[in-house]
Amino acid sequence: MDDIRHRIPKSKAGRFIQRLRLHMREAGLSYRTEQTYIHWIKRYIHFHKLRHPTEMGPGEIERFLSELSVERNCSVNTQRIALNSLVYLYKRFLGRDTDALNFSPAQQPRRLPVVYSPAEIGAILDQLQGIYRLQVELMYGTGLRSAELLSLRVKDIDFGSNNIYVRAGKGNRDRTTMLPQGLQTELRRQIRRVELLHTQDLVNGLGEVFLPDALARKYPNAARELGWQYLFPSTITSIDPRSGTERRHHMHASTLTKHVRKAVRSAGIHKPARTYAFRHSFATHLLESGYDLRTIQEFLGHSDIGTTEIYTHVVNRGGLGVLSPADRLRTALPSG
Repeated sequence: MDDIRHRIPKSKAGRFIQRLRLHMREAGLSYRTEQTYIHWIKRYIHFHKLRHPTEMGPGEIERFLSELSVERNCSVNTQRIALNSLVYLYKRFLGRDTDALNFSPAQQPRRLPVVYSPAEIGAILDQLQGIYRLQVELMYGTGLRSAELLSLRVKDIDFGSNNIYVRAGKGNRDRTTMLPQGLQTELRRQIRRVELLHTQDLVNGLGEVFLPDALARKYPNAARELGWQYLFPSTITSIDPRSGTERRHHMHASTLTKHVRKAVRSAGIHKPARTYAFRHSFATHLLESGYDLRTIQEFLGHSDIGTTEIYTHVVNRGGLGVLSPADRLRTALPSG
């Protein structure tokens, strides 16, 4: 029963969440993952009327996850994130088994990706200038997600091998993607801008960038080296919420999103304005150019070829020699 006696006192709840946060930091979870997991764990606790997690188990987890899918109609990804959060809570933090959970899975309708044509890509780029144009060209030219783009460090651009290294991408996997030849000059200029900004930060007693805990311990001086600085740094410094250190992080994702949305509208394009659409366009246009799905899968970092196959549904059919029956009829009918 959800009796008042089982509710967590505020002070005890605060201590529990704080211990959980420390555990996540010691485990090396990113700050974003920590925030997300804490959010869903709090929602789980409030859903069960503030009962302590140690007093609950698989049954309560199943009810919470089923509620998300059945009553709140959440997406598959949302339910999966909530599940991962609770598995961390019970399996890694509390050391309790969560196997064989039985809950109502969320249903994921098949959605086709938003893809811009080459002409639309050109029109969007014409509306962008400076760093924002470079960022969009990189997403379209490499298939990077916006989060991967903004997380790039100077050292991840390898002009010698024409590769861009994506560190700890989705699924915490590393991969490489192509470095577009036409962007090399502008990328060198951008690295020079980062170098000048970093030099000024060092003069001001700053210049230390965030590094994952394991790297920060192994290479204590690396955080002040140019190679570890973000390729697209923020224009301002901020206080790291974990360490309390003043640092320059990378540009916020909302800044890029805002400029992309404005550029798409200004270009007169009536498709959704999504940064992700440049990644979809990269894959679709490679497929139209005759590249095989396995190659595209590697560039995108998909673990399952089935994920990459979605682009076969949005490829330009005209380029494959498929003639619409309506066009065939028009050809057969006499003119006039």
